[in-house]
Amino acid sequence: MISTRWSRRRARRALRRDLRRFDVRLPSRHAGIAFTARITATVLTEPPYHEPPEVIAARIRKVLRAAAAEFSRTCDPADLASAHDACAAHLGRRRRLPTSPPVEFEAVITLELAPDDRTAVNVLLAAQRKQAVADVLRRQRTEALAKELTDPAAVLVRWIEQNPADWAKPPSGEAVQSLADTFTRYRPEHEQAVEYEALELLRDFLSTFPDPPQKQMLYTVLASGMRHASRPEHAARATALLNGHTPPAPADGESS
Repeated sequence: MISTRWSRRRARRALRRDLRRFDVRLPSRHAGIAFTARITATVLTEPPYHEPPEVIAARIRKVLRAAAAEFSRTCDPADLASAHDACAAHLGRRRRLPTSPPVEFEAVITLELAPDDRTAVNVLLAAQRKQAVADVLRRQRTEALAKELTDPAAVLVRWIEQNPADWAKPPSGEAVQSLADTFTRYRPEHEQAVEYEALELLRDFLSTFPDPPQKQMLYTVLASGMRHASRPEHAARATALLNGHTPPAPADGESS
């Protein structure tokens, strides 16, 4: 009886010794950058065990290394705290060896970065920031140019800026308008709402009345409708547009 109790105690001690603070290098989301991990496992099943303690310990270490490596591949080394918490939660789950009877265990992990890996993370972040700035600037230039070319006048300006511009063969009005319409159809997604469609419709409608008296009539109706809808500020702005289309007064000495 005493011998059996002593053998069980010795088996538990042997497992604790073999499973205490074993190190492993774990891959991260970025190739070439790895975590340095220290794992401690705790066996929850009481002896006797079907296999010797050193064999049980080796099998547990193998399972934990594989589980940690599989999970750490999804973790970002630039956010070490989050990676540590996620890996700790993953390894903290109860697992079992398929022995008879099964051996159950769980583990805790400490995640760090070696100096070389920290340097690699800093280099990677600097490169990502530089690339992000370049992408933003390129996207802004592209969006600005695409928006600019929705105006037929801007299309003509771009043609004039050619070096040299062939003034003997200017683009036709239809070609310029067609190109502007093409860019208009490819607005950014956030500009494809109903409000923008209504704005395009209104702009197209106003362009069908080129004469100043016609435009004055339209802005007068627009301002009146805004006042009726209790939108005095908008009505004032519409009135300002109306004044902008009022023909200039004749100069002194000219006949009216």
